[in-house]
Amino acid sequence: MSQEPDEQAFDEGIGGSPSRISSPELRFEAQRAFVWTSVIGVVILAVYISQSLLVIFGAMVAATIIDGGARLLGRVVPLPRTWLVAIVLFIGGGFFYWLAGYAGSQISREAAQLPEIIEAQATVAFGWLRAQGFAVAVDDLQGMAGQLISGVGTVTRAIGGILGGLTTLLLISIIGVYLAMEPQLYERGVAWMLPRHRRAEFFETASKMAYTMRRLMAGRLVGMIFEGIFTWILLAWYGVPMAALLGILTGLLAFIPNLGALVAGSLMVLVGFSGGTDMGVYTIFVYFLVQTFDGYVVIPMIAKKTVDLAPALVLAAQLIMGILFGIIGLFLADPMLAMLKVALEQRAQRYDNREKVEPAKNGA
Repeated sequence: MSQEPDEQAFDEGIGGSPSRISSPELRFEAQRAFVWTSVIGVVILAVYISQSLLVIFGAMVAATIIDGGARLLGRVVPLPRTWLVAIVLFIGGGFFYWLAGYAGSQISREAAQLPEIIEAQATVAFGWLRAQGFAVAVDDLQGMAGQLISGVGTVTRAIGGILGGLTTLLLISIIGVYLAMEPQLYERGVAWMLPRHRRAEFFETASKMAYTMRRLMAGRLVGMIFEGIFTWILLAWYGVPMAALLGILTGLLAFIPNLGALVAGSLMVLVGFSGGTDMGVYTIFVYFLVQTFDGYVVIPMIAKKTVDLAPALVLAAQLIMGILFGIIGLFLADPMLAMLKVALEQRAQRYDNREKVEPAKNGA
């Protein structure tokens, strides 16, 4: 008995099997549906585990800092990599131990006084504005002062030893140490999950990313040390209150481009004007001197030639990451943007090379 037309069309469409689609049009549409479903699923999964992914990326940044220190130390001391990493960790642990011990006494007392000074100076500033004819309500003053104090409190609590996000920092540090000890092991592990013809491209991109990250972190660390120490020295020389705390805050906030400098400068000026007009003007001078020297001398010599990011793009990334992930997102926005830039540049370069090779083959 011959098949009916509908049954014959059905068999031709699916090849007589419910698990195989022989029609090219139907197979193409099914592939498109599968791709879009996979993309949506990956996006949902990424949003769901975004905090964990951020911790892993933070660990990669920490591993880059350790790896850069070990490479730099290896140029002077010919030791195995394990010993170099151990020395870098010992130096870093010693610094944080000193910082915690110092913060337990003087810095913690200064951190407790800082919100009061900020609120008092904000009151004076709003009073001056009202005297000039600006309609500023007391509620506006209290709300803005409260937002500023709460923003500063996150950093001062971390410095003063009041716990906030220590578990996340601990996880980042532990994973970062493991990555720094044997980076090639984890790099090969990721490469094995890729198709064979994509592995060479992955190794090339990963090498470029690692180099860029090391340069970026070197610039950040040198800038943090320079800004923190010189701010501390210049403020202490003039007798500005809380010079040590302001120096440490300026150094820590230097890790965050653009926003960090503005926050550190605002705090410095507010504390400076609490000691009089002359001291306030001096703090403004110190702020511009340190930021100008760091921005036009220190950073260009180390990182700017390698990681040239548009300031507006960095600021937009910081705002987005800050809203989504808080202060950790702020700290990691710039490195993440730099890695995306490297990946896109490498992809564009590969396409350019292919376009140059194909005409040559056709001509041959």
